[in-house]
Amino acid sequence: MTGTRTIRNAATARELEESLRLVQDVFTESENAHNALEVRRLVEETRAANLYVPELDLIMLEDDAVIGSAVFSRLQLTGDTHTILLLAPVAVRTDRQRRHVSKELIEYGFGKARAMGYPAVLVEGNPDNYRSRGFVTAADFGILSGEGVQLPAPECLMVRELVDGALGGIRGQADYLHDAAIRDSVRCRC
Repeated sequence: MTGTRTIRNAATARELEESLRLVQDVFTESENAHNALEVRRLVEETRAANLYVPELDLIMLEDDAVIGSAVFSRLQLTGDTHTILLLAPVAVRTDRQRRHVSKELIEYGFGKARAMGYPAVLVEGNPDNYRSRGFVTAADFGILSGEGVQLPAPECLMVRELVDGALGGIRGQADYLHDAAIRDSVRCRC
């Protein structure tokens, strides 16, 4: 049985650290310890960058425990003037998966991002995990992966409009991993 769930931005040092541990634990279980550490470093790098949006560093609490995390950060596509969002990573405690935690976090984030004026969200991952959230192949809209983003297939880079028609005017390349060690270690396995 689950307790009371709430979603909000990670506001305290304890919550920020707990969400980092969650990311590392989840990715250790689903991939391996090395990749999990790199994903954790990606979150730490995101939080330290000027593209970080603290209001969109989201956690789901069940009672007082962090059971889910989703981080949205600003992204400027190369060759475009629009600022969109990047969703990375999303993590849900293993014993809470398949209970709509990620769905609720992502949908909450969409609503908050839309209210903040962001037109679209980009994500890298397995299309099967994101199509049900309204994501479509980014390349279909002229948004391609940059040099530093290695994807196994173009379908693994997806985008979702937050504002109807927003993708009609957004084009460019996404190159969002700035730390070479992270870029070389974190690879989409879609």
